[in-house]
Amino acid sequence: MGPPDTRYATTEDGIYVAYQVAGEGPDLAWQLDYQNNVEDGWEDPVGAAWYPALAGFSRLILHDRRGVGLSSRNVPPPNLETRVADLEVVLDAAGADHVALGGVFESGAPNVLFAASHPERVRSIVWMEPMARCIWIPEYPWGYRPEEMEAEQRLLALWGTPEYGRAFQADQAARGNVYPDSAVEFFVKSARHACTPDVAEELSRIWYDTDVRSVLPAVQAPTLLLVHGEKEETVAEAEHIASMMPHAEVREMPGAAWAVEEMPAWAEEVRAFLGAKAPMVDLRRVLAAVLFTDIVGSTQRLAEMGDAAWRSILAHHDERARSEVARFGGRYVGSTGDGLFATFDGPARAVTCAQAIARVVADLGIQIRSGVHTGEVELYGDDVRGIAVHIGARVAALAGPSHVLVSQTVKDLVAGSGLTFEDAGEHDLKGIPDRWRLYRVVG
Repeated sequence: MGPPDTRYATTEDGIYVAYQVAGEGPDLAWQLDYQNNVEDGWEDPVGAAWYPALAGFSRLILHDRRGVGLSSRNVPPPNLETRVADLEVVLDAAGADHVALGGVFESGAPNVLFAASHPERVRSIVWMEPMARCIWIPEYPWGYRPEEMEAEQRLLALWGTPEYGRAFQADQAARGNVYPDSAVEFFVKSARHACTPDVAEELSRIWYDTDVRSVLPAVQAPTLLLVHGEKEETVAEAEHIASMMPHAEVREMPGAAWAVEEMPAWAEEVRAFLGAKAPMVDLRRVLAAVLFTDIVGSTQRLAEMGDAAWRSILAHHDERARSEVARFGGRYVGSTGDGLFATFDGPARAVTCAQAIARVVADLGIQIRSGVHTGEVELYGDDVRGIAVHIGARVAALAGPSHVLVSQTVKDLVAGSGLTFEDAGEHDLKGIPDRWRLYRVVG
């Protein structure tokens, strides 16, 4: 099977996302890592065995993330939320309504976020060598330690050069993985064809700051975690991830490194899994970012202005706030009396919407406080319920005038969005178990 034609899907902000469709069967959208592009992947020795094998039993959908490969270049590298939105654009362009999602390493992160926030569109997930976060912490001991991050940054500084290939080859040899010179030459060329060194370094930094552990319990789709069985740490990491997902299973495969001869066996596991019967999906339960706003000192302002004047201020506030929610792609759920409650598919849009509302109501002589949290909610007609809603409201209540306060979950999911935070400490949220670390948006 030769490489399929490359086509383009266009996003709302005018970005061209390169994608391909190959084969027939159930739709399988496979995420590429950032050292690849949709055309070079078919020439790579492993890819030349892997992609045709998948396309032999599925309708395989591939795409380059924005800023990488054949997609629009010279644009900001995408954060997790943007990758989810671009995936949806590609699936729409390809006519794929109900898909299986696949990826390796960090490429599985947008898949789980998409599955949690769009359960009606995802039938299953395949995640090879899964990673829920990149950086080591005591609760996640499989992440990179500082010295490993420094070594990777030194390697990325050589991106796309012969020195990059030699350093990669030596690093892999130290891990027991032997790469012949011909494979290393292609590896270096594919790096140049994927992106420039600065983009590679920025994409790595985004991944360093991303953590999708909080998303995993909301994934309803059956999930297959494939790992090399001889890598004990990788197996333990996959089992830990599976323990946080309702319908995940770990499958250990022979070997400790990627090899061309392994690909048919891995593809067969995917084929068999795609034929598995999926559990019933509750479409009322979705992952969402919840936004609460509140006018600061509203009772005092009412007493000062009187009922009629205050009603006029509230009417202008509501009109402008609802307009901003619509502009940022959110769903206005309802008024809280002197504020609003809205939901969004992604937390970065919720935060930037909160900032925008604060700006557009400032000339009314009022300030708002805002809170954003991401969690699983339940949809009941026009109503939105669940513990995540209560958490969002409690977070907003702790925010100061003109401040946007967010939960740790939000901070972990918006890496690369351009948002910056300062630690606001740990807090008790009324009626919510445990203490919660919150962050104040500062830029």
